[in-house]
Order: sequence, then structure tokens, then C-alpha cells
Amino acid sequence: MTPSNNRVLWKGAITFGLVHIPIALYSETTETGLDFDWLDKRSMDPVGYKRINKKTGKEIDKENIVKGIEYEDGQYIILSTEEISAAYPKSTQTIEIVTFVPATDIPFGYMERPYYTAPINKGEKVYALLRETLLETQRIGIARVVIQTKQHLAALIPSGPVLILNLLRWGNDIRRWEELTLPAEGIKGTGLTDKELKMAAQLVNSMSSGWNPEEFQDTFKEKIMELVHQKAESGELQSVSQPEELEQPQRGAQIIDLSELLRNSLKKNKDGDNKAPAKKTAKTTAKVLTHTPARKKSSAS
Repeated sequence: MTPSNNRVLWKGAITFGLVHIPIALYSETTETGLDFDWLDKRSMDPVGYKRINKKTGKEIDKENIVKGIEYEDGQYIILSTEEISAAYPKSTQTIEIVTFVPATDIPFGYMERPYYTAPINKGEKVYALLRETLLETQRIGIARVVIQTKQHLAALIPSGPVLILNLLRWGNDIRRWEELTLPAEGIKGTGLTDKELKMAAQLVNSMSSGWNPEEFQDTFKEKIMELVHQKAESGELQSVSQPEELEQPQRGAQIIDLSELLRNSLKKNKDGDNKAPAKKTAKTTAKVLTHTPARKKSSAS
């Protein structure tokens, strides 16, 4: 069933072996935080960001702006628009599963943003097959996907009736905990006593309950929105017009006979055609999921 209040963000297919599962992508989360827009108090017009030269404080024209990457302290490499465009990954409209890993192998810190997937174009049966297989084997799929010209590593995770596509942070974006001063693992060497552990366990058990997200609310947002409603009821409303956003059409994917795809995929693996690439891919993915020192981020857009 298509979520009634959600807009389709992306259409494509999940692939593993020769199997294609046509799906639509929906955001699992919604931004409920407060967004304070800038307005001109004289005219109630929206206020945007200006292109300001940080040294002179003067506004500059768009054609005089170039993009650069800081290579060394104060030293930049300038990249042209054509060079940046050529480096963008090509969109294939596929969520390409490259390996399957135990569901408990990925630390929480790698999880970045979840999306719901839902089958389209008569893909219900093969969608259910992948979901139930992942649940049975207690595995999740590690995949590559390009969304809006940006390449992502992702985990395909079964959760109840849905397959969740959770975008992952790249290994280089995760800081090493070895850089922190932490107490040693385990009880030995920490100075903890059995009595302290027992009392701590009792306290945790006394405070334990089932997970119910509705019990927790953003009190700051509630207070601000209460103030907003009070002002609205007293007539303190100002009209502000905003430009409309156009939704770009997305193309779907096709699906062929499931049994034939599974049979051909198994035959291909049995014949050894996929062994070398699969080994290399799994190794590469494992390397990405290993804690590595963080590098300085740079924006290319």
C-alpha cells in the first residue's frame, strides 16, 4: 500500500544477482523541528542569502564566483564547472546490492538517513521474497545507490512488512574512538565492585519500559507553537508568498520471471562467473565499514 501522505522521492529497482525489484522510495522521517524564515519586516518579503566577499564585505556577481578545494593551508585548487560535473556519478536508478552482512555488524554511528521502499510494477512477490529471505538469514544488504547525482552507501534492512533503505556514512566520515580517552572494556581494570554493578542493574531494571516514541516530545517546539497559535488567534498574521517547487517525473523499472532470474543467478554463481568480482566487492565494502581516521570534508556543490 502506498503511503497516502508521502511523496515519491525516487523510482528504480533493487538488484541482486540477475534479480530486479521495482520499487518507489519514500522518506521514513519528517522534519518537525522549527524553521525560522528570514523576512523583511518592512514588506514581509522572504530574505535570502547574499553572495558576500568575506574580506571586503561587498556583494559579488555569480559569474565572478569559482569553486575551490583547500589543498594546503591557504592554498586552493580551482575546479571548473565542467570538471565538477564530470566527476558526478551517473544515475542508474538502481539500488545495487553488492554483499550481504549479518544484521548486527554495522555500528549505529554509520546509520544516517532512513527511507521506506515499496514495490511497484507488480514487484510485490519478489519484494516479499527478498524481505523474508533477509529475515530468515538475519542479513542485511549493503548497496550502492545514486540519488540526485550523489553516490551513497546504503543498508537494505527488513523491518516488519517493509524494506528500509538506510543511507550509511562513509568510513572516512567516522572518527576513530581510539582518539578518545575511554575506560578499559570489561570489569577488570575499571575499579568497579560487584555491589556497584548490582545496584546499577537494579536501577536500570526499575527504570526500564517498552519503547514508545510518543512518550517523548519536543518541549521547545510545543512552547513556540503554542505562542504561534496564540498570536494567530489574536490576528497577528502576515501574508508571505513563496515560489513553488516543481516535482520532476521519475521513470520506473521492469521485472521479468522470478523463477528464471533466481535460477540464472544461482547458475552464474555456481559456474564461478561471479566469484572474483563478488570477493572484490565484499572486500571493498568491508573496508568502507571499518573505522578509519576522518578526513577533512570539502564541498563540491
